[in-house]
Amino acid sequence: MTDATRVGYDVVAASYAELLPDTRYEAPVDLAMVRHFVDAMPDRPASVLEAGCGTGRMITFLTQLDGALDITGSDLSPGMLAQARSRHPDLDLVVAGHAALPFDDDRFDGVLAWYSVIHTPPHELGAVFDEFARVLRPGGVLLLGYQAGTGDRRLDRPYGHDVELTAYLHHTPYVCDALRAHGFGIDTVLDRAARPAEKHAQGFVLARSVTPADPPASRRA
Repeated sequence: MTDATRVGYDVVAASYAELLPDTRYEAPVDLAMVRHFVDAMPDRPASVLEAGCGTGRMITFLTQLDGALDITGSDLSPGMLAQARSRHPDLDLVVAGHAALPFDDDRFDGVLAWYSVIHTPPHELGAVFDEFARVLRPGGVLLLGYQAGTGDRRLDRPYGHDVELTAYLHHTPYVCDALRAHGFGIDTVLDRAARPAEKHAQGFVLARSVTPADPPASRRA
């Protein structure tokens, strides 16, 4: 699965960058969650990992929100990262999967995983969340975005290329339970209905790395 996902995105990288150059396809409320993520980070200037940064379009949006952010990107696909480096040549962008991040413990104030857990089966999210918790400083924040629901779907000829990718829907209550079980307290949860151009509802969870003096709390938006 991991190898197939890497190869698939290497093939589609240039087309992906052309077809999705920025955040024009996100709903305003989606981007409001990213603004909330930036505002929720405990320190300034904040250090952020975009885990699964793809071609770097959300890195561009983060820099627009706060030009002082210290941003690092990781992605499974070297081809996608090549596109990101062409846009952000001065940033540290590394090839890595979510479950094996090449960063020190307590490295970041925030981790953004924007639609980058969609190729992770639900039962494997725990290992990913463990790794996100490891690289986050105590009190740091994690924002997840994903298609909400249950089951999986096969992407045939994505972005016009003869490859096949498998994507997983994630059930938001399950996501929240997994986060709590792997070192996070839930801050903000948002599920929204699919828009006319979308096939699925969309889910977003903002969670905070929990310390012993900071018990989990939940707030639903």
